[in-house]
This record gives sequence, C-alpha cells and structure tokens, in this order.
Amino acid sequence: MNRRKMLRVSAMGSFILNLAPFSVFAQKTSISLEMEVLSNYMAEASRKILPDDVIEHTKHHLMDTLAAIISGSKLLPGKAAFKYINLHAAKGGRTVIASNKLVGAADAALVNGVMGHADETDDSHGRSRSHPGCAVVPAALAAAEEFNVNGMCLLRSIALGYDVGTRLLMAMGGPKFSYSSHKSSHSIAGTFGAAASAACTANLNAEQMRWVLDYTAQQSSGIAAWGRDTDHIEKAFVFGGMPARNGVTSALLVQSGWNGIDDVFSGADNFFLAYAPEANKEILIEKLGERFEITQTDIKKWTVGSPIQGPLDAIEIIRSRHAFDANQVQKIVVRLEPSVAKVVDNREMPDICLQYMVSVMVLDRTATFKAAHDIERMRSSDVLNMRAKVQLIADEQLSQFLPVRVAIVEITLDSGEKLTERVEAVRGTPRNPMTKSEVVDKCMDLIVPILGLPKSRQLINTVYSIENLASVQKLGPLLQLN
Repeated sequence: MNRRKMLRVSAMGSFILNLAPFSVFAQKTSISLEMEVLSNYMAEASRKILPDDVIEHTKHHLMDTLAAIISGSKLLPGKAAFKYINLHAAKGGRTVIASNKLVGAADAALVNGVMGHADETDDSHGRSRSHPGCAVVPAALAAAEEFNVNGMCLLRSIALGYDVGTRLLMAMGGPKFSYSSHKSSHSIAGTFGAAASAACTANLNAEQMRWVLDYTAQQSSGIAAWGRDTDHIEKAFVFGGMPARNGVTSALLVQSGWNGIDDVFSGADNFFLAYAPEANKEILIEKLGERFEITQTDIKKWTVGSPIQGPLDAIEIIRSRHAFDANQVQKIVVRLEPSVAKVVDNREMPDICLQYMVSVMVLDRTATFKAAHDIERMRSSDVLNMRAKVQLIADEQLSQFLPVRVAIVEITLDSGEKLTERVEAVRGTPRNPMTKSEVVDKCMDLIVPILGLPKSRQLINTVYSIENLASVQKLGPLLQLN
C-alpha cells in the first residue's frame, strides 16, 4: 500500500469515526405505545362515526367560533390581520372570513385565527388551559377547502383537533404547566389541535400522522409574555393565528411528500424532554374515542373574559327571582378567587373589566357584544355612577374550588334588602351547557351586524345541517361579504 493510499484509508477511517456520534441520531426510533395508538386514531378519524351528541357539540363550537371570527373582523386584531393580508398574503383560493378576499391556505388559517381570538368571545377548555376553537376551526376550514372534503369530514376533523390539542396539554400538566413554565399553553395546544384537524382533512395514514406531529413539535412555540399585550393583537396571534397557520403548514408539508422522525414524543431530544419532562404521556390516549374533549369545552354565553361569566350569570339569576331597577341599587359586592379576580380588576379593555361589565349588566339587563366593546361608554356618567357601587373582593376561601371559578354576587338595594347568588357552574360549561337556541342567539348578536340578517340565517342553517354538505367549499361564500 503506497503512502497516498494509506492517507486515503486513514482519512476515511477518521471520517467514519467522526460520524459515529451522529449515527445515534440517525437510528430509527422505536414507536411508543402512546404514539402508536394516537397516530392510528388520527389516521382513522376522517372515517370514524361520531356519537350524535358529539356531532351536536361540534356544530355548536363550529358556529360559535365562526361567529367569533366574524365579529372579530371589526376589532383591532381583525383590522391588523386584514392589513397583513393586503400587504403580504400569498394568492390562493381559500376563504378569508368577513371579507371578499381569497388567499393561500396557511394565510387564511392565520388571519381567521387572529380574528377568532380578537377578543374574549371564543370557547375555552379549562383542564388544558387553552382556547381550542380559535386555532382548530380556522385550520380545519382552510385545509378542508384545500382538499375539498365534505361537511361530515370537516366535523370529524374539528372533533379530532379538540381531542389532540387538549390532551397534549393535559399530559404536560394542564394549568400547572401553564402557570409555572412561562410557556403559552394556549399556543401549544392550539398548534397540535390545528395540525391534527388539518391532517385529518388530508386523509393521511398513520405514519404520515406521526410525521405531522413531528413537524408540529418543531413549530410549537409561544411564551406567556402575551399577558403584557394591551391591544390584544399579539394575544390573538399567539392563541389563534400562529397555531392555525403552523398546524396547516405541518399537514401541507407531509401531504406534499415530506417525511420526518417516527416518534417525536419518545427517544433522544423528544418533545416532552424539551417542554415538560414530568409529563404523563398516558393522558395522550386516555379514553381516546370514548371521551371527546369538545364536549368538555366551554362556550361563553357572554362575550367577555371568562372570570366575568359567573358574576353576569349571578345577576341574571337574581333578577329572574327578584325584579329590581338600576336606580334601586345601593351596592354590588362580587367575590372571586384572588388569581381570577386579578385578571379582570378594573382593566382598560371593557370586555375584561369586571366593574364595567357588571355595571352594564345592571343598567341594560343584559350584556351585548356591542356594550362589551364600547370604550366610550366606559366613561359615561351612568356607568361611572354604577361602577362606584361595585366592589370586587379577592376571596381566598374560593381558592379551594379551583379550577372551578366560583362567583358570589351580593346586591344591596336602597331598602336594605340583600340579594345574593353563588354560581359554581357557569352557563356554557359542561356542567351547565347552553341550549342550541342560546348558542344561536349569541351568534346572531355577533354576525348580523356584519353579514346581515338573511345571510346570517342561511349560514346558521347550513352549519347545523353541515353533514349534508357535499363540499366545504360551498360554505365559503356564506362567510364572506357580498
């Protein structure tokens, strides 16, 4: 062997030795039980027969989220979303709701997601501390249009998104993870839920579903700094727009032929090691196919922040038993758990200001979307006079009931009579669900001012019979302006 050949062999040996550490990462990862069950379930979801009550719940959440998007189009985050579309969106044929524009699927999901959480109108899931609808529905709709599926497939994809996103966060620790990690549970749950929904409409097999979860893990992001956002634009992006866009992107990448690692939830440098080392992965598949998380998700009766729901319910209940006029009120005391009270105590935004919304509820005998977003009215004399009578008490005794947010309201009249109500099951929660007529009434309040009465009625009728829709693409024109 001459010197040149010896050098070549030596160099090749060094090259192989240098590669050795990296070969560990190239090895095929064995698939965990949780990933096996979850990916197979996801692959079968587009054909899986859903129970009747799950179908009904899914229609409610679809309609509720569409109404949140439509109403959100007129708020500051919605205006910001339209500005982005006008300047930078990719051309395409997917629906931008409450507009006359069509864009690419990822951009449609982004903008519709931002509008879906433009304020506090959308649904929420307590055990995962997430808002599933504002991410899942925009992603499902954009992907359903992209792959031209029928209405039943859309419903199944939405139900799947709620199951996957919320279970992932519950496995990570739910509210405990959200409050202690500085990461945004809302964006993480939304991204995985959106990806599952979009992938369902693409009719991917189990292996491809595992790759979708891989790319979704790589895109999962968001930190709790959104809590400092004063205009709700960043919050809308973190909760709805970014997760919806990222979820659609994961599905489109894999559907176009990309592959990935087989189990991002197990093995070296896996998702849970990076985000929540103490996670309980078994929760990913706990009662999967038996307990549908969309039935465990709240729909807000009132278009205000969650901590204000109970107090408004209490005032409505008190008034149903004992009629009184606003001018008879001497004092209103509201008791909430301290961490809950802090969220809504004299905030600048009307829909998350307890003192303002309680005043409106007493003055108007209801709390409309318009009133919940009327900044000028916060400075009106009648509201200011009533706000002076509202006292919010952070009650430590209510901490024992968390995550249930107990609200106690006591109204003292000029006569000295005290009217009290304690709300432990807010209207719209699984323990006290809204009826279809209540959901429709809420949605009509949100969408009629924008779409008009005839189209609003047509949209609601279409959503509640969507299993008969041969193509989701027929839904788009009902969501847009003439």
